[in-house]
Amino acid sequence: MKNRILIIGLSLFFLIHGSINAQEVKSVHNLFKALKSHPQTKGDVLASEKATIGKQMAFSNLFPTISAYTSFDSSSDPTGMVPVTPNGSSYMVQHQEIPQPFSDQIFKAGLSVSMPVFIKSIYTTANEAKHLQKSAQAKQQINLLQNEAIIVSSNANLLYLDAFTKALESKKTSLLKTKEIIEAQVKNGRASGSSLLIINSSIQQVEATKNEIEINKEQAISTIETLTGIRVDNPIQMFESSVIDSSALKSLEPLEQKVLADKLAYRAEKEKLLPSIALRANYTYSSGIAYNNDISVSPDFSTIGVVVSVPIFDKKQLTQIKKSKLNYDATSNEFEKLELSLKSQAIQLKNSLQLLYKSENLYQQSIQDKEEILNIEKVSFQSGRITIEDYLKYEDDLVLEKSKLYKAQAEKWQTLVKLAVIYGNNIENLVK
Repeated sequence: MKNRILIIGLSLFFLIHGSINAQEVKSVHNLFKALKSHPQTKGDVLASEKATIGKQMAFSNLFPTISAYTSFDSSSDPTGMVPVTPNGSSYMVQHQEIPQPFSDQIFKAGLSVSMPVFIKSIYTTANEAKHLQKSAQAKQQINLLQNEAIIVSSNANLLYLDAFTKALESKKTSLLKTKEIIEAQVKNGRASGSSLLIINSSIQQVEATKNEIEINKEQAISTIETLTGIRVDNPIQMFESSVIDSSALKSLEPLEQKVLADKLAYRAEKEKLLPSIALRANYTYSSGIAYNNDISVSPDFSTIGVVVSVPIFDKKQLTQIKKSKLNYDATSNEFEKLELSLKSQAIQLKNSLQLLYKSENLYQQSIQDKEEILNIEKVSFQSGRITIEDYLKYEDDLVLEKSKLYKAQAEKWQTLVKLAVIYGNNIENLVK
């Protein structure tokens, strides 16, 4: 029976999650605003901020490292506080009145500075971090668009289900009027009691379908609530306010930036086998009691130099290079797969969108025709030219055609926002 077809049609529109407090929402943009402050979105913001910190950490390796230190050493034999040249040592031995920089208790304080002069992998790693940051920011934007698309799709389902409910109410009103006629006919002996049972069964089917609709509405409401914290009991009217810009597959950007980052990571690992140059400087102040004449002595000492390091053999690093190359190849392959998939999806969605626009017009004309046919056949039934079963088929046909129209309208919105996500369009500009 066609009522069963209606119920099966409803099951195609199922969604997911949630529950909170009902609120009066007049615009879908209120839901978008709530989404941006919801924990779901804040998680993406935090991920982007982590990537920014990662970039800052990578660039921090280019800055000098400065540290201060202090120590106190007590030894069993006097030890040198600063280096002493042979001539200087000989002179102090001959002149014992000069305190020699050797003591068994030495206090030291100083500064240590180190700075990369040329370590190629640091610059490459810093560049890698920039692309990782761009990837995280692009991912944050795409995730926001995806959640906005879910909100629009769920609201489109609510519009569909609400319109379907009104169509069923209209059918019920029509059936109740017909029931009054049948009751009079049964009372006058012009119709059998089975006709009354059939019309009652049809009315009960309408109520059962409406109950099924309420279940589906709760699922759609719950999905919106999960993303926004707002319970929307009534659907929000939506209108298209712009067209889709299909000039670029912007949803590829997060992975595209990740490919560039992995390529640089691979390069950085190879560059770790290159020579590196670093600057190092130290200053030390020492204080103690000279062992030769018990006079306090406070010498200081400083060094500055350039260190060149040349890797000769590092098996662990060679293995790390192979690993980073595999990571880069895997990400590149994933990008190519996603690009092909999105291009295919975009073509299919564009074609479907044009068909849905056409279907919408066809269903609207068909509904007008079926309404006229139903009015004619209702008169035919009242005059006894057709049976109750034949009349009910026309009632079912009209509601079924209306459900197809409302379903096509919902699918149109869902197709639009899917394309918006693929092409990275601003959904807030697309919907009003």
